[in-house]
Amino acid sequence: MATSSVLSVRVNAKDEEILTKMAEASGSTKSKLVAEAIHNYVEMNEWYMQMIAERIEMANKGEFATDKEMQATYAKYGVDYKA
Repeated sequence: MATSSVLSVRVNAKDEEILTKMAEASGSTKSKLVAEAIHNYVEMNEWYMQMIAERIEMANKGEFATDKEMQATYAKYGVDYKA
C-alpha cells in the first residue's frame, strides 16, 4: 500500500464551487479529485522535465538532425523545408 501525506491548499471560491459539484456528480470527494489532479500534473511534468534534460544532453553532444534528415521528415508530411 502506498503511503500518503496530508497537504493543505487554498483555492479560489469559484474553483471550490466547481470542485464540489464535480465531486457530487462523480460520487467522489473533493480530496480524491484534487489528489488525482495533482498526481496527473506531477506525472506529466516529471516526464516533460526528463525529456528536456535528455534533449539538452543530446544538444550538448552535438546530436542534431542534418538538413537532409529534416528535408525527409518535412517531405513525409508534405511540407517544404527551407534551411
